[in-house]
Amino acid sequence: MFGGPTKCDAPPSMWNIVAWILQGVLALVFLFHGILYALGPEPLVRSMREQGKWPGIPTWFRVFIGVAELLAVVGLVLPGLLHLFTFLIPLAAAGLTIVMFSASIYHLRRKEVTAVPVVGALLVMAAIVAIVRWQVAAL
Repeated sequence: MFGGPTKCDAPPSMWNIVAWILQGVLALVFLFHGILYALGPEPLVRSMREQGKWPGIPTWFRVFIGVAELLAVVGLVLPGLLHLFTFLIPLAAAGLTIVMFSASIYHLRRKEVTAVPVVGALLVMAAIVAIVRWQVAAL
């Protein structure tokens, strides 16, 4: 039951391809978002804050989130490419799932309902990668 072989309709190689595609999409999204949050130049941050498009969180927390997202990008891609420490892939994806769940609550509390579908899609993609890389097509 638990920890035993998983029987799926699709061959593991197909799940491997699906996981790599999702990992690539997540890596690109979080690379750009992490750079913006961690290294956002002050003129850009100021203009976005004035327009109400920048989150109302302390600067140190914004930078922390950006660095965590950049580390997640490394954890999603590098272990699979190098075939070293591949257990980090589902852990990075699970961490992003938690971050996206928190982000969905944050946006809902601020009544930013237009952001919720995007955040929800990223949450689902990260959860799929975590499950597939942990149980179905581990590297």
